[in-house]
Amino acid sequence: QVQLVVSGGGLVQTGGSLRLSCAASGRTFSNYATGWFRQAPGKEREFVATISWSGTNTYYADSVKGRFTISRDNAKNTVCLQMNSLKPEDTAVYYCASGSYGTTRYQGSYDSWGQGTQVTVSS
Repeated sequence: QVQLVVSGGGLVQTGGSLRLSCAASGRTFSNYATGWFRQAPGKEREFVATISWSGTNTYYADSVKGRFTISRDNAKNTVCLQMNSLKPEDTAVYYCASGSYGTTRYQGSYDSWGQGTQVTVSS
């Protein structure tokens, strides 16, 4: 497994931006796809975005497409999620996950999870 540390959450107004970072250590991070997931209060954790090991392929949930951008820097063992045009419905705890052999929204494909960071979007 790989150890993941998530940072960058906070409170922002509707329409604002935040950038989340996921820093990895341990297993070779660059060999695996990495994803972002989120869990809103009272709801199940859901897929947000994922990026292939090389950074070539990215996929997004329809709810964030066009507003969020996932990227990675394998030299720095980091994956970032740039979130623009934030909406109150984006409020959730955001998690980084690694270990999938492919870009998938299926949570069970990822074997390493970060601790989560709170993102709150005020209206």
